[in-house]
Amino acid sequence: MTVRVRFAPSPTGMFHVGGARSALQNWLYAKQHDGVFVLRIEDTDAARNRPEWTEGILSALDWIGIERGSYEGPYYQSSYAQDHIAAATRLYGEGKAYYCDCKREDVIARTGNQHTGYDGFCRDRGLGPGEGRALRFRTPDEGETVVEDLVRGKPTFENKLIEDFVIARSDGSPLFLLANVVDDMTMGITHVIRAEEHLPNTPKQQMLWEALGHTPPVWAHVPVIVNEKRQKLSKRRDKVALESYRDEGYLAAAMKNYLMLLGWAPSGDREIVPWEVIEDEYRLEEVNHASAFFDIKKLRAFNGDYIRALSVEEFIQLCTPWLSGTDTIAAPPWAPSAFDADVFTAVAPLAQTRIAVLSEIVEYVDFFFLDEPAFDEASWAKAMKEGAAEILDATVTAFEALDEWATEPLKGALEAVGLARELKLGKTQAPVRVAVTGRSVGLPLFESIEVLGRERTLARLRAARAKLAA
Repeated sequence: MTVRVRFAPSPTGMFHVGGARSALQNWLYAKQHDGVFVLRIEDTDAARNRPEWTEGILSALDWIGIERGSYEGPYYQSSYAQDHIAAATRLYGEGKAYYCDCKREDVIARTGNQHTGYDGFCRDRGLGPGEGRALRFRTPDEGETVVEDLVRGKPTFENKLIEDFVIARSDGSPLFLLANVVDDMTMGITHVIRAEEHLPNTPKQQMLWEALGHTPPVWAHVPVIVNEKRQKLSKRRDKVALESYRDEGYLAAAMKNYLMLLGWAPSGDREIVPWEVIEDEYRLEEVNHASAFFDIKKLRAFNGDYIRALSVEEFIQLCTPWLSGTDTIAAPPWAPSAFDADVFTAVAPLAQTRIAVLSEIVEYVDFFFLDEPAFDEASWAKAMKEGAAEILDATVTAFEALDEWATEPLKGALEAVGLARELKLGKTQAPVRVAVTGRSVGLPLFESIEVLGRERTLARLRAARAKLAA
């Protein structure tokens, strides 16, 4: 048997990080078993689907290494509508489904309990299709449905507790449960790997597989992803869009590594591992049952480690979108003509050791390419206190006297300014850093001043002194 897995997102919004994890898990399982990865776009919600969301899915998959042309599809669920209708008609014709005109209030009135599921009232009424009549699947009254699950073992469901569920609306359009099953059958899916939130639907879908004469797939329900409050990640509440992480400057390799750790760990006392190690070691059978915490701080730290592991040349290349802007990344604050590639190449190694996401590169280097630094008000207020004017005056004098404009002479000159005032270097350089760069935190000061140059550095020190005097 050839393993065939599928990833079936809906194009109704940005691409969820949980969806990215599911895609990677399916992709990896297919690779490990010389199988096939199928992409199916579940686009039957016409009111919410938009073409750009579909392109967003394809683009996001490209980014995490599941590239167009390397998988089967994409197929579109809407193309299989007639198959869904045919399956519903067959189930009705074989007596495995029946029409029901009950409204929710009718069920509550009969049972006296608003929490009770459907009571099977229309099972033997012999209703045919018609306005206001939904098609329900006839579930067994006795026995159990056992789900063979690679992650969770053998979850067992009592059939008597599973209500006769709706598989098609009164207008004949099938619901997700049936459409999903029929598509999986049509596409020959052998393994369904998805989040545990779908587990309650699994016995129903397994019944449909069997009722339609097919052997159910192998199931695997991986833990749901939650936030720091142990709540399931929500598009409305949490930062979940993969595209936003990409555009903020997270590396695909770091994101892939981190997502695969949500519910699983590689051997040894390690977390940051090459993708080849994950391919070799990952086993669905070893995935934890507990919910997986999506820790953005940890992801950020991961990403910083991945950035520092790049060669300088790779780092420079990867920073390019933030240094120029793209369709989805804002242009930097400097004019395109002001950017100097040689200057950036000189300071890139200094920045690489300090940033955690690539978008931070802009605030670290903007002062090189702006006519005037963009002053951070809090930094200015903290640094430009009593004595700052005197330090700036003395620094201008000391820097003007330098024969060599280089890191060590610059540092020595400022140390002398501080020593004359019984100040440590940290206190002495605070107003100088803000005057030159606009911020109190950034690249190493003296290396930056060397690259910025004598004329521009002195001009900024004088401008800051004038601003203090104003």
